[in-house]
Amino acid sequence: MRYRPFGASGGAVSSLTLSLGLGALTRGEEAAHGLIYAALEAGINAYSLESADPVLAEVLGHAVANVDRKLLNISLHLGAGDGRKGSARDFSAEGMTGAIDRCLHVSGLGWFDLAILDEPGEHELSQSSLNALKALRATERVRYLGVSGEGEVMDAYVSTGAFDVLATPFHVNVDWRIRSRMRAAREQDMVILAYDYFPEALNTEKKAATVHQPPTRKGLFGFGAPKPERPKDDPLAGAGTFAFLHRTPNWTAEAICLAHAMTDPSVASVLVRAGDVDRLAVLAAVPERDMPPGLSAQIEMARVAA
Repeated sequence: MRYRPFGASGGAVSSLTLSLGLGALTRGEEAAHGLIYAALEAGINAYSLESADPVLAEVLGHAVANVDRKLLNISLHLGAGDGRKGSARDFSAEGMTGAIDRCLHVSGLGWFDLAILDEPGEHELSQSSLNALKALRATERVRYLGVSGEGEVMDAYVSTGAFDVLATPFHVNVDWRIRSRMRAAREQDMVILAYDYFPEALNTEKKAATVHQPPTRKGLFGFGAPKPERPKDDPLAGAGTFAFLHRTPNWTAEAICLAHAMTDPSVASVLVRAGDVDRLAVLAAVPERDMPPGLSAQIEMARVAA
């Protein structure tokens, strides 16, 4: 595992962050504990609770109870409900403060290193809510404040200077607006966390070969139609696209996308999901691998073509 600085505190965060949601509990508490133990053994020191579900927080707290808390980086997503059926989005001061207090109480974690507001809308976050979060930070129940999302409103939240961390989608074909937002965040000395490193649009060779091509259009009587695609067995089929992600020997497309996200110097850690220990082992092996020569250039060429 590799590590990068996290904030001004001097702490380090693993290049992978294990994201834990309700799916981690579907196989039972014992299996969830086993997954977290395997992550610890792989060198992962960063864990992100996808909701303020007290059960989820309790499971994580029990699993890491014998680990020095100062060595861990644990974040909590706020605003998207607490995981219980019927729970609604809530960015109120009372709602977020209550969620943090409940999770700290049942987990015994002592504090959260990061509270992440989950895609707040333009008018969902009031000044009183921000003041409440700053009060939580002052009492060290929360060390850092972050915001997560990909909409244009994120630009406004980054520019306020009220947040320490930006969680953003980041992959080989990410929109230029997100890249611009990441630069703005770095200029604000914000830590950047990446998620959605392997989007649905790239998960098969066919999708990856056409992800940025416009729909086929024909002119009058069929004239002006684009040239037919190359046969699948043609060595140049998919040239200039992301099809190579699925053709690189000894690498899966997901592993390439994950490695690419981790090698970006602006990204402190990449959020990954794993339903079982075997999948976690596959993901945890990626940081130790060096990308094949020329692969970064292929990614950049395909991105520019897009």
